[in-house]
Amino acid sequence: MSSSIPTAVVTGAGRGFGRAAAAALVAAGTRVVGIARTEQDLRDVRAELGDGFIPLAADATDEELARAVIREHRPGLLVLNAGAVPHMAPVHEQTWETFSRHWHADTRHVFAWTRAALREPLAPGSVIVTMSSGAALGGSPLSGGYASAKAAIRYLRGYAAQESERAGLDLRFVTLLPQLTPAGGVGAVGVAGYAARQGVDRDTFLEGLQPILTADQVAKAVVELAGDPDAAPEYLVSGAGLRPVG
Repeated sequence: MSSSIPTAVVTGAGRGFGRAAAAALVAAGTRVVGIARTEQDLRDVRAELGDGFIPLAADATDEELARAVIREHRPGLLVLNAGAVPHMAPVHEQTWETFSRHWHADTRHVFAWTRAALREPLAPGSVIVTMSSGAALGGSPLSGGYASAKAAIRYLRGYAAQESERAGLDLRFVTLLPQLTPAGGVGAVGVAGYAARQGVDRDTFLEGLQPILTADQVAKAVVELAGDPDAAPEYLVSGAGLRPVG
């Protein structure tokens, strides 16, 4: 796709962090291919952002989709944010299907797009931002395999960076680990579940998360780190800002 306007792909672009990232990138002059399962969400984002947003209703875990989008649009930035909403229950009340949900959504889609980025490959200098979670460091006992699936995303970043370097591809991989926040569907479910587990109301629980991380702060981090060739490989993202991991 020949154009002087840079192109990004954002998965999970219909809501939450993905929608905010798409808006921030369009505002910065980037064309965004936004992928989500729900057509109505994408129509709403297109109505808000205009022609700079290209909606694509699809399953982001589809490996052929990843290859086809990269071939057609030649993005310089991938923001891999899509993920499932957790089933909130202690481990003994989970089934394997609910426990493994995030491996089949969050981790699988990062694997699919990371693999496609390396095999196509993306153009030298391209950036791949993957969304992990602070739960990858501290655990998340009410959300099944969520924390381990998000930890796997951290490993995928490291593996991919090594292979890019070995092949001389000059691709840059960055992972964000946002703290728990009511912003977005995943965080809202998590906040409600952990508030109930502690026997407190939502507002009382949120007092312990101050300052609250917003979707706009995550979007700002995406834009800043994508444009910073000296960025660290991983960052914790909280309401107080960015902090490199390690």
